[in-house]
Amino acid sequence: MITYSHYLSILGIILLVSLAGFYSSRFIHTAGDFFMGSRQIGASLVGGFLVGAFVGGTSTVGTAQMAYQYGISAIWFTVGGGLAGLVLGLFLVEPLRAGKVDTAPQFLARTYGESVRPWVAVYTSVGMFIQVGAQGLAAIPILSSLFPVSAQLAAVLFTLALLTCVIFGGFWGASLVGLIKVVLIYGILFIAGLTGYHLLGGFQGAHWAFPEGTWLSLFPQGKGKGLASVFSVVVGFISTQTYLQPVFAAKNNRSARLGVFLAAFLIPLAGLIATVIGLYMRASHPEIEPGKALPLFLVSYLNPWLGGAALGTLLVSLFLSGAALSLGISTVLTQDLYHRFQPNAPDKKILLSSRLMVLAVGAGSLLFVLLNLKTMILDWAFLSMALRGVTVFAPLVGAVFASGWIKPEAGVRAVVFAPLLAMLWVFFLPEAGDPVFVGMGLSTLILACGFDKMRNAGPGRS
Repeated sequence: MITYSHYLSILGIILLVSLAGFYSSRFIHTAGDFFMGSRQIGASLVGGFLVGAFVGGTSTVGTAQMAYQYGISAIWFTVGGGLAGLVLGLFLVEPLRAGKVDTAPQFLARTYGESVRPWVAVYTSVGMFIQVGAQGLAAIPILSSLFPVSAQLAAVLFTLALLTCVIFGGFWGASLVGLIKVVLIYGILFIAGLTGYHLLGGFQGAHWAFPEGTWLSLFPQGKGKGLASVFSVVVGFISTQTYLQPVFAAKNNRSARLGVFLAAFLIPLAGLIATVIGLYMRASHPEIEPGKALPLFLVSYLNPWLGGAALGTLLVSLFLSGAALSLGISTVLTQDLYHRFQPNAPDKKILLSSRLMVLAVGAGSLLFVLLNLKTMILDWAFLSMALRGVTVFAPLVGAVFASGWIKPEAGVRAVVFAPLLAMLWVFFLPEAGDPVFVGMGLSTLILACGFDKMRNAGPGRS
Protein backbone atom coordinates (compact mmCIF):
# COMPACT_ATOMS: atom_id res chain seq x y z
CA MET A 1 0.00 0.00 0.00
CA ILE A 2 1.28 3.46 -0.94
CA THR A 3 1.77 5.73 2.09
CA TYR A 4 2.61 9.39 2.59
CA SER A 5 6.19 8.32 3.36
CA HIS A 6 6.44 6.82 -0.12
CA TYR A 7 5.21 10.01 -1.75
CA LEU A 8 7.47 12.27 0.30
CA SER A 9 10.49 10.14 -0.49
CA ILE A 10 9.63 10.05 -4.20
CA LEU A 11 9.18 13.82 -4.20
CA GLY A 12 12.56 14.31 -2.51
CA ILE A 13 14.37 12.23 -5.15
CA ILE A 14 12.64 13.99 -8.03
CA LEU A 15 13.41 17.43 -6.56
CA LEU A 16 17.08 16.49 -6.14
CA VAL A 17 17.38 15.36 -9.72
CA SER A 18 15.36 18.32 -11.04
CA LEU A 19 17.67 20.76 -9.29
CA ALA A 20 20.66 19.04 -10.89
CA GLY A 21 19.01 19.24 -14.31
CA PHE A 22 18.13 22.92 -13.99
CA TYR A 23 21.57 23.69 -12.56
CA SER A 24 23.16 22.09 -15.60
CA SER A 25 21.23 24.43 -17.90
CA ARG A 26 23.60 27.25 -16.86
CA PHE A 27 26.32 25.49 -18.90
CA ILE A 28 24.25 25.51 -22.11
CA HIS A 29 25.16 28.56 -24.17
CA THR A 30 25.94 27.05 -27.58
CA ALA A 31 24.93 24.04 -29.66
CA GLY A 32 28.30 22.49 -28.77
CA ASP A 33 27.45 22.73 -25.08
CA PHE A 34 24.06 21.12 -25.71
CA PHE A 35 25.41 18.21 -27.76
CA MET A 36 28.89 17.55 -26.38
CA GLY A 37 29.36 19.38 -23.08
CA SER A 38 32.17 21.34 -24.81
CA ARG A 39 34.19 18.08 -24.83
CA GLN A 40 35.15 18.54 -21.19
CA ILE A 41 33.45 15.46 -19.71
CA GLY A 42 35.49 13.44 -17.19
CA ALA A 43 35.41 9.69 -16.58
CA SER A 44 32.74 9.81 -13.87
CA LEU A 45 30.36 11.80 -16.07
CA VAL A 46 31.05 9.53 -19.07
CA GLY A 47 30.13 6.52 -16.94
CA GLY A 48 27.20 8.37 -15.41
CA PHE A 49 25.81 9.26 -18.82
CA LEU A 50 26.17 5.69 -20.13
CA VAL A 51 24.60 4.05 -17.08
CA GLY A 52 21.90 6.71 -16.99
CA ALA A 53 21.12 6.20 -20.66
CA PHE A 54 21.16 2.38 -20.63
CA VAL A 55 19.82 1.46 -17.19
CA GLY A 56 16.30 2.72 -17.61
CA GLY A 57 12.93 1.09 -17.89
CA THR A 58 14.08 -1.74 -20.14
CA SER A 59 16.93 -2.75 -17.81
CA THR A 60 14.83 -2.60 -14.63
CA VAL A 61 11.06 -2.75 -15.11
CA GLY A 62 11.36 -4.56 -18.45
CA THR A 63 13.88 -7.09 -17.12
CA ALA A 64 11.75 -7.83 -14.05
CA GLN A 65 8.73 -8.20 -16.35
CA MET A 66 10.54 -10.71 -18.56
CA ALA A 67 11.93 -12.60 -15.54
CA TYR A 68 8.36 -12.83 -14.21
CA GLN A 69 7.24 -14.24 -17.57
CA TYR A 70 10.20 -16.41 -18.66
CA GLY A 71 12.79 -16.74 -15.87
CA ILE A 72 16.49 -15.93 -15.59
CA SER A 73 17.00 -15.51 -19.33
CA ALA A 74 15.84 -11.92 -18.75
CA ILE A 75 19.42 -11.14 -17.65
CA TRP A 76 20.72 -11.22 -21.24
CA PHE A 77 19.77 -7.63 -22.09
CA THR A 78 22.03 -6.10 -19.44
CA VAL A 79 24.74 -8.74 -19.90
CA GLY A 80 24.84 -7.68 -23.53
CA GLY A 81 25.22 -4.06 -22.44
CA GLY A 82 28.16 -4.95 -20.22
CA LEU A 83 29.89 -6.96 -22.95
CA ALA A 84 29.38 -4.09 -25.39
CA GLY A 85 31.06 -1.70 -22.96
CA LEU A 86 34.09 -3.99 -22.73
CA VAL A 87 34.41 -4.24 -26.52
CA LEU A 88 33.99 -0.49 -26.91
CA GLY A 89 36.56 0.33 -24.23
CA LEU A 90 39.15 -2.21 -25.34
CA PHE A 91 39.09 -1.74 -29.09
CA LEU A 92 37.12 1.27 -30.29
CA VAL A 93 37.49 4.28 -27.97
CA GLU A 94 40.78 5.57 -29.41
CA PRO A 95 39.92 5.07 -33.12
CA LEU A 96 36.52 6.73 -32.65
CA ARG A 97 37.96 9.72 -30.82
CA ALA A 98 40.78 10.10 -33.34
CA GLY A 99 38.17 11.05 -35.93
CA LYS A 100 37.31 14.22 -33.95
CA VAL A 101 33.65 13.98 -34.93
CA ASP A 102 30.35 14.48 -33.10
CA THR A 103 28.29 11.61 -34.51
CA ALA A 104 28.58 8.05 -35.81
CA PRO A 105 27.39 9.09 -39.31
CA GLN A 106 30.20 11.68 -39.45
CA PHE A 107 32.71 8.99 -38.52
CA LEU A 108 31.47 6.63 -41.22
CA ALA A 109 31.50 9.45 -43.78
CA ARG A 110 35.29 9.75 -43.37
CA THR A 111 35.63 6.30 -44.95
CA TYR A 112 32.58 5.89 -47.16
CA GLY A 113 31.83 9.46 -48.23
CA GLU A 114 29.18 12.02 -47.34
CA SER A 115 26.33 10.14 -49.02
CA VAL A 116 26.32 7.60 -46.18
CA ARG A 117 25.42 10.14 -43.49
CA PRO A 118 21.68 10.68 -44.07
CA TRP A 119 21.01 6.93 -44.32
CA VAL A 120 22.79 6.21 -41.04
CA ALA A 121 21.04 9.16 -39.41
CA VAL A 122 17.57 7.97 -40.43
CA TYR A 123 17.96 4.27 -39.60
CA THR A 124 19.68 4.78 -36.25
CA SER A 125 17.18 7.47 -35.27
CA VAL A 126 14.34 5.02 -35.92
CA GLY A 127 16.10 2.47 -33.71
CA MET A 128 16.61 4.97 -30.90
CA PHE A 129 13.02 6.16 -31.27
CA ILE A 130 11.75 2.62 -30.64
CA GLN A 131 13.87 2.51 -27.48
CA VAL A 132 12.37 5.81 -26.27
CA GLY A 133 8.96 4.22 -26.73
CA ALA A 134 10.07 1.22 -24.67
CA GLN A 135 11.00 3.57 -21.83
CA GLY A 136 7.51 5.03 -21.99
CA LEU A 137 5.97 1.57 -21.83
CA ALA A 138 8.07 0.84 -18.74
CA ALA A 139 6.96 4.08 -17.06
CA ILE A 140 3.28 3.23 -17.21
CA PRO A 141 3.18 0.45 -14.56
CA ILE A 142 5.17 2.61 -12.14
CA LEU A 143 3.10 5.75 -12.58
CA SER A 144 -0.20 3.87 -12.55
CA SER A 145 0.88 2.03 -9.37
CA LEU A 146 1.70 5.31 -7.64
CA PHE A 147 -1.10 7.54 -8.80
CA PRO A 148 -4.76 7.04 -9.75
CA VAL A 149 -4.10 7.69 -13.44
CA SER A 150 -4.91 5.78 -16.58
CA ALA A 151 -2.23 4.25 -18.77
CA GLN A 152 -2.82 7.00 -21.31
CA LEU A 153 -2.32 9.81 -18.79
CA ALA A 154 0.76 8.05 -17.40
CA ALA A 155 2.23 8.06 -20.92
CA VAL A 156 1.58 11.81 -21.20
CA LEU A 157 3.24 12.48 -17.82
CA PHE A 158 6.31 10.48 -18.85
CA THR A 159 6.63 12.43 -22.09
CA LEU A 160 6.44 15.80 -20.31
CA ALA A 161 9.10 14.76 -17.79
CA LEU A 162 11.38 13.47 -20.57
CA LEU A 163 11.12 16.70 -22.53
CA THR A 164 11.85 18.83 -19.47
CA CYS A 165 14.92 16.77 -18.65
CA VAL A 166 16.62 17.02 -22.02
CA ILE A 167 15.50 20.39 -23.42
CA PHE A 168 16.86 22.42 -20.51
CA GLY A 169 19.97 20.43 -19.69
CA GLY A 170 21.18 18.82 -22.91
CA PHE A 171 24.32 16.71 -22.53
CA TRP A 172 25.40 18.33 -19.26
CA GLY A 173 22.01 17.59 -17.74
CA ALA A 174 22.01 13.96 -18.90
CA SER A 175 25.55 13.43 -17.58
CA LEU A 176 25.10 15.10 -14.20
CA VAL A 177 21.74 13.51 -13.51
CA GLY A 178 23.14 10.19 -14.72
CA LEU A 179 25.92 10.38 -12.14
CA ILE A 180 23.44 11.10 -9.35
CA LYS A 181 21.30 8.25 -10.62
CA VAL A 182 24.24 5.81 -10.43
CA VAL A 183 24.66 6.55 -6.73
CA LEU A 184 20.94 6.26 -6.05
CA ILE A 185 20.06 3.20 -8.10
CA TYR A 186 23.05 1.09 -7.07
CA GLY A 187 22.63 2.01 -3.43
CA ILE A 188 18.90 1.58 -3.02
CA LEU A 189 18.28 -1.18 -5.55
CA PHE A 190 21.21 -3.18 -4.19
CA ILE A 191 19.31 -3.36 -0.91
CA ALA A 192 16.17 -4.34 -2.83
CA GLY A 193 18.07 -7.09 -4.63
CA LEU A 194 19.42 -8.54 -1.39
CA THR A 195 15.92 -8.43 0.07
CA GLY A 196 14.49 -10.25 -2.93
CA TYR A 197 17.26 -12.85 -2.87
CA HIS A 198 16.66 -13.48 0.85
CA LEU A 199 12.87 -13.75 0.41
CA LEU A 200 13.32 -16.12 -2.54
CA GLY A 201 15.52 -18.33 -0.36
CA GLY A 202 18.63 -18.04 -2.50
CA PHE A 203 19.49 -20.60 -5.15
CA GLN A 204 17.84 -23.44 -3.24
CA GLY A 205 14.63 -21.46 -2.88
CA ALA A 206 14.65 -20.68 -6.60
CA HIS A 207 15.00 -24.37 -7.47
CA TRP A 208 12.16 -25.22 -5.09
CA ALA A 209 9.89 -22.46 -6.46
CA PHE A 210 10.63 -23.25 -10.11
CA PRO A 211 11.09 -27.01 -10.51
CA GLU A 212 10.56 -26.78 -14.25
CA GLY A 213 13.87 -26.37 -16.03
CA THR A 214 12.85 -23.59 -18.41
CA TRP A 215 12.48 -20.99 -15.64
CA LEU A 216 16.09 -21.41 -14.56
CA SER A 217 17.45 -21.91 -18.07
CA LEU A 218 19.54 -19.22 -19.75
CA PHE A 219 18.18 -20.34 -23.14
CA PRO A 220 14.52 -21.31 -22.66
CA GLN A 221 13.73 -20.48 -26.30
CA GLY A 222 16.88 -22.15 -27.65
CA LYS A 223 20.50 -21.06 -27.81
CA GLY A 224 20.06 -19.43 -31.20
CA LYS A 225 17.37 -17.07 -29.92
CA GLY A 226 19.28 -16.28 -26.73
CA LEU A 227 22.60 -15.63 -28.45
CA ALA A 228 20.89 -13.50 -31.08
CA SER A 229 19.41 -11.35 -28.30
CA VAL A 230 22.81 -10.83 -26.69
CA PHE A 231 24.46 -10.17 -30.04
CA SER A 232 21.82 -7.59 -30.96
CA VAL A 233 22.47 -5.69 -27.72
CA VAL A 234 26.27 -5.76 -28.18
CA VAL A 235 26.22 -4.49 -31.74
CA GLY A 236 23.31 -2.14 -31.05
CA PHE A 237 25.05 -0.54 -28.07
CA ILE A 238 28.25 0.07 -30.03
CA SER A 239 26.25 1.44 -32.97
CA THR A 240 24.11 3.92 -31.03
CA GLN A 241 24.78 7.64 -31.05
CA THR A 242 23.54 7.94 -27.47
CA TYR A 243 26.23 5.56 -26.19
CA LEU A 244 28.98 6.89 -28.46
CA GLN A 245 28.24 10.52 -27.60
CA PRO A 246 29.98 10.49 -24.20
CA VAL A 247 33.01 8.85 -25.86
CA PHE A 248 33.20 11.72 -28.33
CA ALA A 249 32.54 14.27 -25.55
CA ALA A 250 35.18 13.02 -23.06
CA LYS A 251 38.06 15.36 -22.40
CA ASN A 252 40.66 12.70 -23.27
CA ASN A 253 41.02 9.03 -24.20
CA ARG A 254 41.68 7.92 -20.63
CA SER A 255 38.49 9.54 -19.33
CA ALA A 256 36.47 7.97 -22.14
CA ARG A 257 37.89 4.49 -21.57
CA LEU A 258 37.52 4.55 -17.77
CA GLY A 259 33.96 5.82 -18.04
CA VAL A 260 33.05 3.07 -20.50
CA PHE A 261 34.59 0.37 -18.29
CA LEU A 262 32.69 1.73 -15.27
CA ALA A 263 29.44 1.40 -17.19
CA ALA A 264 30.38 -2.10 -18.41
CA PHE A 265 30.75 -3.21 -14.79
CA LEU A 266 27.60 -1.56 -13.44
CA ILE A 267 25.05 -2.26 -16.18
CA PRO A 268 24.74 -6.07 -15.64
CA LEU A 269 24.27 -5.57 -11.88
CA ALA A 270 21.01 -3.68 -12.48
CA GLY A 271 19.72 -6.53 -14.63
CA LEU A 272 20.67 -9.12 -12.01
CA ILE A 273 18.76 -7.24 -9.31
CA ALA A 274 15.67 -6.89 -11.51
CA THR A 275 15.79 -10.57 -12.48
CA VAL A 276 15.92 -11.75 -8.86
CA ILE A 277 12.97 -9.53 -7.96
CA GLY A 278 10.99 -10.68 -11.00
CA LEU A 279 11.52 -14.34 -10.02
CA TYR A 280 10.43 -13.74 -6.43
CA MET A 281 7.28 -11.89 -7.50
CA ARG A 282 6.39 -14.74 -9.88
CA ALA A 283 6.81 -17.27 -7.09
CA SER A 284 4.82 -15.31 -4.49
CA HIS A 285 2.36 -13.24 -6.58
CA PRO A 286 1.51 -15.15 -9.77
CA GLU A 287 -1.69 -13.15 -10.22
CA ILE A 288 -0.26 -9.65 -10.88
CA GLU A 289 0.42 -7.91 -14.16
CA PRO A 290 4.04 -8.79 -15.14
CA GLY A 291 4.95 -5.17 -15.82
CA LYS A 292 4.17 -4.26 -12.21
CA ALA A 293 6.48 -6.87 -10.65
CA LEU A 294 9.26 -4.45 -9.73
CA PRO A 295 7.23 -1.43 -8.54
CA LEU A 296 4.92 -3.64 -6.43
CA PHE A 297 7.92 -5.33 -4.82
CA LEU A 298 9.42 -1.96 -3.86
CA VAL A 299 6.13 -0.84 -2.32
CA SER A 300 5.37 -4.09 -0.52
CA TYR A 301 8.73 -5.31 0.78
CA LEU A 302 10.90 -2.26 1.51
CA ASN A 303 10.69 0.33 4.25
CA PRO A 304 8.32 3.07 2.96
CA TRP A 305 11.03 5.72 2.90
CA LEU A 306 13.47 3.43 1.13
CA GLY A 307 10.80 2.05 -1.17
CA GLY A 308 9.72 5.57 -2.09
CA ALA A 309 13.31 6.53 -2.83
CA ALA A 310 13.67 3.43 -5.03
CA LEU A 311 10.48 4.28 -6.93
CA GLY A 312 11.65 7.86 -7.36
CA THR A 313 14.99 6.59 -8.65
CA LEU A 314 13.23 4.29 -11.12
CA LEU A 315 11.19 7.20 -12.42
CA VAL A 316 14.36 9.23 -12.81
CA SER A 317 15.93 6.28 -14.65
CA LEU A 318 13.07 6.18 -17.09
CA PHE A 319 13.11 9.92 -17.69
CA LEU A 320 16.88 10.07 -18.08
CA SER A 321 17.16 7.09 -20.41
CA GLY A 322 14.44 8.49 -22.62
CA ALA A 323 16.03 11.94 -22.48
CA ALA A 324 19.49 10.61 -23.40
CA LEU A 325 18.09 8.68 -26.37
CA SER A 326 16.09 11.72 -27.47
CA LEU A 327 19.25 13.81 -27.26
CA GLY A 328 21.03 11.24 -29.43
CA ILE A 329 18.28 11.45 -32.05
CA SER A 330 18.38 15.24 -31.96
CA THR A 331 22.16 15.26 -32.35
CA VAL A 332 22.15 12.93 -35.35
CA LEU A 333 19.25 14.60 -37.14
CA THR A 334 20.62 18.09 -36.54
CA GLN A 335 24.24 17.37 -37.43
CA ASP A 336 23.70 14.92 -40.26
CA LEU A 337 20.48 16.12 -41.87
CA TYR A 338 19.59 19.69 -40.90
CA HIS A 339 23.16 20.98 -41.00
CA ARG A 340 23.69 19.47 -44.47
CA PHE A 341 20.83 21.55 -45.86
CA GLN A 342 21.57 24.61 -43.71
CA PRO A 343 25.39 24.64 -43.54
CA ASN A 344 25.56 28.36 -42.67
CA ALA A 345 22.82 28.37 -40.02
CA PRO A 346 23.76 30.48 -36.98
CA ASP A 347 24.49 28.68 -33.72
CA LYS A 348 21.30 29.90 -32.02
CA LYS A 349 19.19 28.57 -34.86
CA ILE A 350 20.91 25.17 -34.65
CA LEU A 351 20.28 25.05 -30.90
CA LEU A 352 16.61 25.96 -31.42
CA SER A 353 16.17 23.32 -34.12
CA SER A 354 17.76 20.72 -31.83
CA ARG A 355 15.26 21.43 -29.08
CA LEU A 356 12.37 21.38 -31.55
CA MET A 357 13.51 17.95 -32.74
CA VAL A 358 13.41 16.73 -29.15
CA LEU A 359 9.81 17.97 -28.95
CA ALA A 360 8.99 16.04 -32.12
CA VAL A 361 10.58 12.88 -30.72
CA GLY A 362 8.57 13.24 -27.53
CA ALA A 363 5.28 13.64 -29.40
CA GLY A 364 6.06 10.69 -31.66
CA SER A 365 7.06 8.43 -28.77
CA LEU A 366 3.82 9.26 -26.95
CA LEU A 367 1.84 8.06 -29.96
CA PHE A 368 4.02 4.92 -30.14
CA VAL A 369 3.33 4.11 -26.47
CA LEU A 370 -0.41 4.67 -26.78
CA LEU A 371 -0.56 2.24 -29.72
CA ASN A 372 1.49 -0.50 -27.97
CA LEU A 373 0.31 -0.51 -24.36
CA LYS A 374 0.03 -4.30 -23.95
CA THR A 375 3.32 -5.35 -25.57
CA MET A 376 6.49 -6.75 -23.99
CA ILE A 377 9.02 -4.01 -23.18
CA LEU A 378 12.20 -5.99 -23.85
CA ASP A 379 10.91 -7.22 -27.22
CA TRP A 380 10.95 -3.62 -28.44
CA ALA A 381 14.35 -3.04 -26.83
CA PHE A 382 15.93 -6.01 -28.63
CA LEU A 383 14.38 -4.92 -31.96
CA SER A 384 15.71 -1.40 -31.43
CA MET A 385 19.22 -2.66 -30.74
CA ALA A 386 19.12 -4.99 -33.75
CA LEU A 387 18.15 -2.19 -36.14
CA ARG A 388 20.93 0.10 -34.91
CA GLY A 389 23.51 -2.68 -34.98
CA VAL A 390 22.63 -3.88 -38.46
CA THR A 391 22.97 -0.31 -39.77
CA VAL A 392 26.25 0.72 -38.18
CA PHE A 393 28.28 -2.12 -36.67
CA ALA A 394 29.87 -3.85 -39.69
CA PRO A 395 30.57 -0.56 -41.54
CA LEU A 396 32.00 0.88 -38.31
CA VAL A 397 34.35 -2.08 -37.81
CA GLY A 398 35.37 -1.77 -41.45
CA ALA A 399 36.03 1.96 -41.05
CA VAL A 400 38.20 1.34 -37.97
CA PHE A 401 40.20 -1.70 -39.07
CA ALA A 402 40.04 -1.67 -42.89
CA SER A 403 39.67 1.97 -43.85
CA GLY A 404 41.15 2.52 -47.28
CA TRP A 405 40.59 -1.08 -48.38
CA ILE A 406 36.81 -1.02 -48.78
CA LYS A 407 35.22 0.78 -51.71
CA PRO A 408 33.08 3.69 -50.46
CA GLU A 409 30.10 2.59 -52.54
CA ALA A 410 30.14 -0.79 -50.74
CA GLY A 411 29.82 0.97 -47.39
CA VAL A 412 26.87 2.98 -48.66
CA ARG A 413 25.13 -0.10 -50.03
CA ALA A 414 25.63 -1.96 -46.73
CA VAL A 415 24.08 0.91 -44.77
CA VAL A 416 21.14 1.26 -47.15
CA PHE A 417 20.12 -2.35 -47.78
CA ALA A 418 21.05 -4.36 -44.64
CA PRO A 419 18.69 -2.57 -42.19
CA LEU A 420 15.97 -2.51 -44.84
CA LEU A 421 16.22 -6.30 -45.17
CA ALA A 422 16.17 -6.68 -41.36
CA MET A 423 12.99 -4.60 -41.04
CA LEU A 424 11.23 -6.47 -43.85
CA TRP A 425 12.31 -9.76 -42.24
CA VAL A 426 10.68 -8.77 -38.93
CA PHE A 427 7.32 -8.14 -40.59
CA PHE A 428 7.19 -10.87 -43.24
CA LEU A 429 9.41 -13.73 -41.97
CA PRO A 430 9.46 -13.40 -38.17
CA GLU A 431 9.83 -17.15 -37.57
CA ALA A 432 12.44 -17.82 -40.27
CA GLY A 433 15.49 -16.58 -38.35
CA ASP A 434 16.59 -13.65 -36.27
CA PRO A 435 16.72 -10.35 -38.20
CA VAL A 436 19.98 -9.30 -36.57
CA PHE A 437 21.85 -12.27 -38.08
CA VAL A 438 20.16 -11.80 -41.45
CA GLY A 439 20.92 -8.09 -41.61
CA MET A 440 24.46 -8.41 -40.29
CA GLY A 441 25.13 -11.22 -42.75
CA LEU A 442 24.06 -9.08 -45.70
CA SER A 443 26.03 -6.06 -44.43
CA THR A 444 29.20 -8.12 -43.99
CA LEU A 445 28.77 -9.76 -47.41
CA ILE A 446 28.38 -6.39 -49.16
CA LEU A 447 31.47 -4.99 -47.44
CA ALA A 448 33.48 -8.12 -48.24
CA CYS A 449 32.51 -7.86 -51.91
CA GLY A 450 33.68 -4.24 -51.84
CA PHE A 451 37.09 -5.13 -50.41
CA ASP A 452 39.87 -4.14 -52.80
CA LYS A 453 43.41 -5.04 -51.76
CA MET A 454 44.77 -2.67 -54.40
CA ARG A 455 43.29 0.34 -52.65
CA ASN A 456 45.52 2.05 -50.09
CA ALA A 457 43.59 5.19 -49.25
CA GLY A 458 39.96 5.95 -48.63
CA PRO A 459 38.14 9.29 -48.71
CA GLY A 460 39.00 10.08 -45.12
CA ARG A 461 42.61 8.85 -45.06
CA SER A 462 45.71 10.94 -45.55
